[in-house]
Amino acid sequence: MSITNGDSDARLAVTAVQAGAAVVRDLYGSRLARHDKSGGDFATEADLAAERVILDVLRAARPDDAVTGEESGRSGAADARRRWLVDPLCGTLNYAVRNMLVGVNVALRDGARTTAAATADPFSGEVFWTDGEAARVRSGDGADERLTPSAGSALVDVNLDPPFPNAPRFRAARLLADPGFAERFRPRVISSTLAVAWVAAGRRAAYVTDGDLRDSVHFAAGIALCQAAGCTVTGLDGEPVLSGAGGLIAAADARTHAALMDLVKHRTAGVD
Repeated sequence: MSITNGDSDARLAVTAVQAGAAVVRDLYGSRLARHDKSGGDFATEADLAAERVILDVLRAARPDDAVTGEESGRSGAADARRRWLVDPLCGTLNYAVRNMLVGVNVALRDGARTTAAATADPFSGEVFWTDGEAARVRSGDGADERLTPSAGSALVDVNLDPPFPNAPRFRAARLLADPGFAERFRPRVISSTLAVAWVAAGRRAAYVTDGDLRDSVHFAAGIALCQAAGCTVTGLDGEPVLSGAGGLIAAADARTHAALMDLVKHRTAGVD
């Protein structure tokens, strides 16, 4: 019988991302075929292989749950209350050019809530995970440590990848050019949602992106981690995250979030 409480769902999410991360790690550096997608995006054989392994883990343990995979799309009942969101390799372009800044994401949406989630770093061996109540990081030796957000680094990751549904009103590149941003923060761009987990872990002060994040296989896990860790998380205009094409501001604390909100408002008002 499948157990569907939050603790076992979280453990399943950890197992799934670890299985996917092992594939990503094993195939790193090899010559991989590319599969073109829309908008200049592409997947590699590592994306496909990692997703297959993750789906095998989830379906074996939760055969009645629905799944949305970045590469394979939706499966299971369309109106299923429980749906797993799978991003087998976030940072595919990084990976393809032998850059290790990538993540593997799995999240469970139960109704309107994300009740379990995990993000794995295939190369450090770390897994950031949550049961919907607390957020932890599991080291390569299996030890768990509670995540503690901190804005002390002043490092803010800003996603510059398209699409930009809020353009021209908001463009992330313009935020980086704002003098107020440079006075307080230091920009980073890693092109992987691993950076969202880093906000929960205190390794980044904040993360900012545009985009429609509803049912996002890329961002669901990182957002859940940040919320469980106690970060301040909203859309670009302060609205509830995941409520529409409002992007994301995930900040270590309310003060950092407020400062970024002011900068976004400054930019969206068209003030140079």
